[in-house]
Amino acid sequence: MPDLSRVLRPRTIAVLGAVWAENVIAQCRKMGFAGEIWPVHPKRETVGGLPAYATLADLPGAPDATFIGVNRHATVEVVRELAAMGAGGAICFASGWREAGAADLQDDLVAAAGDMPILGPNCYGVINYLDGALLWPDQHGGRRVARGVALLSQSSNIILNLTMQARGLPVAYVACLGNAAQVGLAELAGALLADDRVTALGLYIEGIDDAPAFAALAEAARAAGKGIVAVKSGKTEASRAAAASHTASLAGGGAASSAFLRQAGVAEVRTLSALVEALKIFHIHGPGIGPRLCSLSCSGGEAGLVADLAAPAGIDFPPVPQAAADRLGEILGPIVHISNPLDYHTFIWGDGPRTTDVFTTMLGGYDAGIFIIDPPRPDRCDPSSFQPALDAIAAAQTATGKPAFPVASLPENFDEVRAEGLMAQDIVPLMGLETALEALKSAQVAPPAPGWRPLPGLPPRETVLLDEAEGKALLAKAGICVPRGVTAPDLAGLDVSNLCAPFALKGLGFAHKTEAGAVRLGVTRLDDQPEMPGATGYLLEEMVTGAVAEMLLGLRRDPVYGLTLTLGMGGVTAELLADTVTLVWPASEDEIATALCGLRLWPLLDGYRGKPRADVAALVTMARQLGALMEREAGLEEIEINPVLLRAAGAVAVDALIRRAQE
Repeated sequence: MPDLSRVLRPRTIAVLGAVWAENVIAQCRKMGFAGEIWPVHPKRETVGGLPAYATLADLPGAPDATFIGVNRHATVEVVRELAAMGAGGAICFASGWREAGAADLQDDLVAAAGDMPILGPNCYGVINYLDGALLWPDQHGGRRVARGVALLSQSSNIILNLTMQARGLPVAYVACLGNAAQVGLAELAGALLADDRVTALGLYIEGIDDAPAFAALAEAARAAGKGIVAVKSGKTEASRAAAASHTASLAGGGAASSAFLRQAGVAEVRTLSALVEALKIFHIHGPGIGPRLCSLSCSGGEAGLVADLAAPAGIDFPPVPQAAADRLGEILGPIVHISNPLDYHTFIWGDGPRTTDVFTTMLGGYDAGIFIIDPPRPDRCDPSSFQPALDAIAAAQTATGKPAFPVASLPENFDEVRAEGLMAQDIVPLMGLETALEALKSAQVAPPAPGWRPLPGLPPRETVLLDEAEGKALLAKAGICVPRGVTAPDLAGLDVSNLCAPFALKGLGFAHKTEAGAVRLGVTRLDDQPEMPGATGYLLEEMVTGAVAEMLLGLRRDPVYGLTLTLGMGGVTAELLADTVTLVWPASEDEIATALCGLRLWPLLDGYRGKPRADVAALVTMARQLGALMEREAGLEEIEINPVLLRAAGAVAVDALIRRAQE
């Protein structure tokens, strides 16, 4: 891993260029940078009011960090000279590299850098709000802090916008990756988190360059008590050519990336607003708040709205423990219905001690609590009557040791001054009810399994499709239960003497036999069966009886995440139902079983309305067997079984689609 300490926390900064260099100097001055700034320009005596050096060789020493604001061809030579003089690192601002089709020029840049770390190219830069060091050529919305979160983005505009937040989030670092030609996502993120003053990390990710390295980073961050929150864009990306299977579409989009982030212990959110709110939670409380939440408000409408919005966010509110319910009843009286969410009415409004008693009693029975409170706007109203309730929230958190979150229904109902004041008390105000619920749900992300790393990704490759008979033979060899059957090049050659009717007759050579009319079920005799046009042969199998459910089980190589496992409701309507879960391999039996419980149609597998329970354990075992098979045989590109027929005891792989890399 490259040493980024000098470029992130420089004592000396060199700047090259004209306008861009002047902007960097101005931003450093504005932020109170205490180190030295050395402008380099061949024709100007001063840049940004500072004396300029004609060449790098004229500098008093090797700079810790350099902002290179010159054209791309000159950038290569500047980087070469900086590396030779022992500089600490550089920001390569210019665009026009691999992203513009100039891959060779980007390779030249990396070669010129050698062991010296470079960020970019096509990179906006780095802001260090802790030390006032800015290698940043533009305005920004932050200010000096003693500690805070780091923001890292693969989009300069996105992270620039994030600096303008007015939600009370203290930001310690802002950093851009640009093309990440040399320093990748995991390396830069790790360097930011290594600063003891950084409390959490927020990411805007367009792509992950090294999934195993990122998983290692996330595990180390969690062990250090630092949470990571990510927005992953590009969920409609076509990272590879679509396969001829249901798995390819059902595991596509954002399913694989979301599975990877979840298994790595990274909180994923959909929006930048939720990113900021989740980072506030992690900044104060660290990662992994508990799932048992309570909600309190002084309005039935607010309580109802919380309940309505919580369900889509995946949050439920457990009932109030009996002892707490009894005590709340004593404080609030018989008119108030004790429930969660709780509408405590306005009988205690303005009564600090009673409000504190209610808030503390309720919060004590849960992992965390949300308190709906929208102070009036201070420019037109007097918000002083809301202070007792805000004080009671703080007192409840102190008394119980549980996180207490004041939540404004509308984000503008907590202004920045109030938000910063609450954060200074270690109280996290969440701004916007729907956003707050998303942030709270994301903050419940579980830690990764110790040592979990995805398999290394493989580049896309040409494949061949095994016919079903070959695929079934491969599955049987791996210990997977398949129907008894026979094959022949034509119908007349099928020997049914050792099989029991009824049969399933299948034409070989089709990726999707149902659509091709190459599947006939309930066959009892072959002499009345016509040939199937286009079939390369035939497979006749005994039909499986006693099925409780039809499931899909698919594994496929992924160029980023190594190997993905998709499980869900199967059959010919698999894509229509789209009721699947995806995991990144490796996945334990417990992880697979837990994922299956999250299916919308899980009740059908669990004895819905008195029907037999499906042998889900057999499906889990089959998934583990196939995952191990693909780990052993790197030439296998994809295995899909659809359907797996689950019985009350046992599971049978009825239809198999297997693709192998071309030799």
